[in-house]
Amino acid sequence: MIKAILVFNNHGKPRLSKFYQFYPEDMQQQIIRETFQLVSKRDDNVCNFLEGGSLIGGSDYKLIYRHYATLYFVFCVDSSESELGILDLIQAQSILNELKMGGMVLETNMSEIITQTGLVNKLEKQEAGLSAAPARAVSAVKNMNIPQQIKDMKLPDLPSISTLKF
Repeated sequence: MIKAILVFNNHGKPRLSKFYQFYPEDMQQQIIRETFQLVSKRDDNVCNFLEGGSLIGGSDYKLIYRHYATLYFVFCVDSSESELGILDLIQAQSILNELKMGGMVLETNMSEIITQTGLVNKLEKQEAGLSAAPARAVSAVKNMNIPQQIKDMKLPDLPSISTLKF
C-alpha cells in the first residue's frame, strides 16, 4: 500500500504531497523534511530504495525514489508493494510532466511526448556518465604505472659543467 507520494525540488521545497493516511499539517512538513534529507544525501549511482524515515514508519516502510533533473519523486510504501513496479509508476509520472506544466496542457502529440521523454533519458545517462568520470580518471592514473614510465624516460645528454662557459 502506498502511504505517501512526495515530489520536491533539489532544495527540499515540496511541489506535490499526497498522504494516504491522516497526518497533521506540521507532521506532514516534518515527514517531507526528513524524507528530503534521507534521499538528497544519496549519490545518483546508488539503489533507489531505502528504509522509510522514523516519522513515516521506519523499517516497516520503504522509500522508493527517482531524481529527475531538479525534482525528486518519492513514494513511501509498505512491504506489499513491488519496488520495481513503483519505479515504473514514477517513470509514468515523469511522462505526465511532459504533458502538463503549471496546470496547463503543453503537449498532446504522443510522438512528441515520446521524443522528449527519450531526450530526458539520454540526458540522464550522460549525467550518470559524468558522475562516474572521477572514478574512471583515478583508475586510469593508477593503471599508468608512472614510476616505471619515469624510469623508461629517455632524456637527452646534458653537457657537463666543465664544458659550460660562464
